Amino acid sequence: MKRKLTTLALALTLGTSALAQQGVGKDTLTLGSIQDLSGPIAGFGKQVRMGLQLAADEINEQGGINGRKIDLKVEDSAYDPKRAVLAAQKLVNQDKIFAMIAHIGTAQNMAAMPVQFSKNVVNFFPVTAAREMFEPLHPLKYAFAATYFDQMRLAAPRLIKERNIKKPCTIYQDDEFGLEVMRGAEAGLKSIGMDFAERTTYKRGATDFSSQVARMKSAGCDMVVLGTIIRETVGTIGESRKTGFSPVFLGSSAAYTDLIHKLGGPAMNGLYATMTAQHPYLDEASQPIRFWASKYKTKFNEDPTVFSVYGYQALMHFASAASKAGRNLTHETFIKSMDSMSFPQDIFGSPPMTFSAKKRLGNESSRLSQIQEGRWKVISDYMK
Repeated sequence: MKRKLTTLALALTLGTSALAQQGVGKDTLTLGSIQDLSGPIAGFGKQVRMGLQLAADEINEQGGINGRKIDLKVEDSAYDPKRAVLAAQKLVNQDKIFAMIAHIGTAQNMAAMPVQFSKNVVNFFPVTAAREMFEPLHPLKYAFAATYFDQMRLAAPRLIKERNIKKPCTIYQDDEFGLEVMRGAEAGLKSIGMDFAERTTYKRGATDFSSQVARMKSAGCDMVVLGTIIRETVGTIGESRKTGFSPVFLGSSAAYTDLIHKLGGPAMNGLYATMTAQHPYLDEASQPIRFWASKYKTKFNEDPTVFSVYGYQALMHFASAASKAGRNLTHETFIKSMDSMSFPQDIFGSPPMTFSAKKRLGNESSRLSQIQEGRWKVISDYMK
């Protein structure tokens, strides 16, 4: 009886440690990711997944992380928060992942994080720039991108001054993502004594934007802040061009993708968007980017995009911190490692990042790009 009690006491004492080591095997490290693979931003989700896979393959070819090969599990949310919860439950409770890497979507992350945190699973570099990805401060949250709020807070007044804008307006997705974009631009406008002349919204998954465009055209808007992603950006601008409505369009990093000009064609020329990593064109002037893009193209028979970069960067940065944590990898040792990490500027032009126990957003800066002659061109330095 005494021996059983001693064993029970030891199990209780080690319970937290045992839980913290979920996903860490002798020779494997199980990681998870949730992507939209069948919904409205499946183009992004597929690219993030392939970026993650390229990084995992490179790491495994070099022996893994401290001798452990990465076993990457990816689930589909279809950009639905309810499905994101189900996907998180599977990854956390069945697949026993150590960390969630590059989960895409604001509402989806917010829905899934409670499932992860109940099992001490880190949410690492989610592919969304919402403030909730690092606020409120939480030991299991790490974010990499300047927030949608700050992107718009800085970019909107800058463009208003440069383009002599008199009537800024906004169309945004009626959810956490769209609200972040709108509120950031609203704060930026307030800083220069302005407000939106018109505000209009759409529901996630919408395809018809004629009524919203008509409202903004009627209001005489000469600039439109887009709280939109792929097809909503293309749809809004395309409808505007058809009706002779030609304001300055400004999107967030969620609209910074080659899919915009590929799907929308010449009508997309002139669109501005904020960004933190450069799109990897195969003929890019930078040799390191060309080399990486060619490697990606060879592996997947598709051109890479900036969302491919996000997935690749996320896993590579995770690997650096996990490697620094040592062979005795637990959530505690990983957090201790991350809280002293500094990442230099990379080949994609992403700004340096630093983390600490009280700083869980690596970067607060973004810069502007514009679609010119069918491709993105960087047109500003990082704004702070």
